[in-house]
Amino acid sequence: MQFPRTGKVAAGQGVWRADPTPSPLVIEPTRGWSKFGLREVWEFRELTFYLMLREIQGTYRQTAFGLSWLFIRPVFNMVLLSLVFGSMMKVPSDHFPYPLFSLSALIPWGYFANAVTRASRSLVDNLQIVSKVYFPRMILPMAGAISGLVDMGAALAVFFVALPFYRMPLRVEMLWLPFLALATMAYASAFGLWMATLSVRYRDVAFGINIILQALMYLSPVIYPITVVPESMRVFFQLNPMTGLIQGYRWTLLGGTAPGTSLAFSALVNTVLLLSGMVVFHHTERGIVDIL
Repeated sequence: MQFPRTGKVAAGQGVWRADPTPSPLVIEPTRGWSKFGLREVWEFRELTFYLMLREIQGTYRQTAFGLSWLFIRPVFNMVLLSLVFGSMMKVPSDHFPYPLFSLSALIPWGYFANAVTRASRSLVDNLQIVSKVYFPRMILPMAGAISGLVDMGAALAVFFVALPFYRMPLRVEMLWLPFLALATMAYASAFGLWMATLSVRYRDVAFGINIILQALMYLSPVIYPITVVPESMRVFFQLNPMTGLIQGYRWTLLGGTAPGTSLAFSALVNTVLLLSGMVVFHHTERGIVDIL
């Protein structure tokens, strides 16, 4: 037992005596930004970085090609989509080369899909850590979402290598890429927080997440331009934040019309999802250990 330092030393003795009236401990409800748990996440930022590195290393550990898969996957997906939808089905690509057209959408979508998958299973996969050591549980899905930025960087590298082959120039609008990447990470974190919270109570989420992501891919303009969607249905597509984000990446990397309204609406929906996901996760993380 530790005594407060306000105790007194007895005469002629070097022994501390406890203060009979210690100061009371006051517990107050969380207010302001504390409701989102951001302060604790920042205090444990070194742990977040460590978990992010562990997630990346664990994904490609004991593989023959190692980190080369970061580049193999976007190249394979680009070639497959180009053969099936570009060459065979003649899907329009807004007058851009279809390989670049599809890859410009696979950059944010590939990151989003991988980040959500990692974040959704982060709590269940780290049960041993969660049940023994205290730290903000929000770090786990956040680390899973942030680790996907490595996949996005590799896909971007493939895109810039492919640009000269199609004689496409660099654009000043590419300076918007960091802001688009931040918005994509925010949406992946929001979706991942909701899925991680649900997966604790309902293990069916682990099976349904692939179906949800597959449906979202077809409801996002990944393999086709938004111009092929009928006007009467585009408002429903705009409810998906990935629609505005993908249009933003295509405008930034290839050109065309700037998706101002679509991107602004995606940012609004994204903000609501992220803040609500943080609040719900922060208020339910205390009972996560008991449920798991």
